[in-house]
Amino acid sequence: MKPADSVLPTPYWWDAAPVSTLPRVDLPRQVDVVVIGAGYTGLSAAIRLAQAGRSVIVLDRQRSGEGASTRNGGITSGNIRPSYSELVSTFGEARARGIVAEGKLAREDLRRFIEAEKIDCDYRLTGRFRGAMTRDEYESGARQADELAKTLGIESYAVPQSEQHQYIGTTFYRGGDVRMDIGGLHPGKLHAGMLRVAIAAGVAIHDGTSMTAMTRSKAGFTIKTDRGDVLADKLLMCTNGYTDGADPWLRRRIVPVRSRIIATESIPQELMDTLMPQRMMCGDNRALSYYYRPSPDGTRILFGGRDGANSEDVIAPTEHLRTELARIFPQLRDVRLTNSWFGFVAMHRDMIPRIFDHDGVLYATGCCGSGVVWARWLGTKVAERLLGASDSERSAFDFRPPKFVPLFRGNAWFMPVVFAALKRRDQKTMAGRD
Repeated sequence: MKPADSVLPTPYWWDAAPVSTLPRVDLPRQVDVVVIGAGYTGLSAAIRLAQAGRSVIVLDRQRSGEGASTRNGGITSGNIRPSYSELVSTFGEARARGIVAEGKLAREDLRRFIEAEKIDCDYRLTGRFRGAMTRDEYESGARQADELAKTLGIESYAVPQSEQHQYIGTTFYRGGDVRMDIGGLHPGKLHAGMLRVAIAAGVAIHDGTSMTAMTRSKAGFTIKTDRGDVLADKLLMCTNGYTDGADPWLRRRIVPVRSRIIATESIPQELMDTLMPQRMMCGDNRALSYYYRPSPDGTRILFGGRDGANSEDVIAPTEHLRTELARIFPQLRDVRLTNSWFGFVAMHRDMIPRIFDHDGVLYATGCCGSGVVWARWLGTKVAERLLGASDSERSAFDFRPPKFVPLFRGNAWFMPVVFAALKRRDQKTMAGRD
């Protein structure tokens, strides 16, 4: 067994698609739109705006894509965390229907974009298996799968425990459900492709450039950076889990939560054929949820979950994921790991992806851990709003800002307490299983 402190701390994805610093060019004095954040969301917005004839620059304090866009699991889930009944209770029937319907549209939009722009990012519509922890959970998942098939025409169905070995080589679950509109891709290659498309459209991307403040006047926005000031008619904030103190209003509303992934060494094909016979994306419904998948070449397993640590400790969260991987696949108890890395996902009190405005600034943010699908969708939709989309054309995710989080100023000091409570909930569920 390879000790956790000798595992590479960089994303597995960077082996085939390393992030790099872009050539440094001078900042313009004035543009139509400044976009903050050069991940999936910011690039998607910039591409749409540039193709509509706007002059656009994108600023990012890191290297382009160095955040969650090249650190995620590459699963095109488009998950919505609240249940449909919770959506109805919180936001009303009409918005709840719109949110669910946009999930299908957003997945289809991502596929069309990848195909139209010829982005080689190992995209495959493999389907996703979601494991049920209890019999009641299985029955609930079966009803949801049936509803998806009936209302949205999505191929989805229940998998009883007696048949789950056809999808996943474990006895850990009590059955599960499958939906075939979810697949996998290489997130680093997707970002590289989006970067290519953006530059070809005329977008100027300035990485290693931090916005330090912004002011609004009749002339527009003055964006102050560590490399000088830029005047823009419009300002889009697409920072998601990497929001910093330059926008203290947003920072009080978006909670950055670590999501960590481990990558195994290459696994013999016959064992992979047993563990993941259909090479589907996988996950479950535990309070501390976990997601996992085969690598694009089908030789490794990448296993992820939320990292509740507030320190730079790598060993404890890595070993925690190793333990959970072995809980599902005991055959991998002694498997060697090659990589263990984390990125920040953006949580907030509404717990759904969001578009909103405040004091003239437009925001697309808060993907809540499902940014592969939602980031591109939000970026495109916020750009269309800026271009003058009518009320009927606006996204169901476009409404009031999320409420601020009390006692929060950017440091998620409370996450260890939250994670401890979620862990106790999972322990209670496991103890009550038949």
